[in-house]
Amino acid sequence: MSTLVKGKVLKYGDNINTDIISPPQYMELSFAEAAKYSMSAIDPEFYNKIKKGDIIVAGANFGSGSSRETSPLTLKYLGTGAIVAKFFARIFYRNAINLGIPVIECSEVDKIEDGDEIKISIEEGVIYNITKNERYSCSKIPSHILELINKGGLVSYLKEVAK
Repeated sequence: MSTLVKGKVLKYGDNINTDIISPPQYMELSFAEAAKYSMSAIDPEFYNKIKKGDIIVAGANFGSGSSRETSPLTLKYLGTGAIVAKFFARIFYRNAINLGIPVIECSEVDKIEDGDEIKISIEEGVIYNITKNERYSCSKIPSHILELINKGGLVSYLKEVAK
């Protein structure tokens, strides 16, 4: 992964909790099966809409609720390129990073719409809305955290540095 992430936006609102992202009644299924139900409480077509590299954009408090890793794991399994939100629940934020998913905070997410194509410069802390020809400030990911994400997450990173 480079410091640029580009993809189509799937847009959602505030308070998307872990039960919405990964419904608990499907936790016993394989990731392939459980992924079919991801976000289904608010978007029954999510599984059919999301494509590898797509970017989830949401409002405030994304990932609140339980600390289970199945929520970011399901999104990673589906090929999510990044998640952008006004702010994240702390545990979800760290779980996503540990799994290698870039999580970006941006106070201007209300200007981004479902279906927009955006490009995130993680290094610069800028989101370029290609569809609207707009630019928004966002959080930067520190280089040491970006290195962990680029390695595919914490486990992959630790395996590599232990060699």
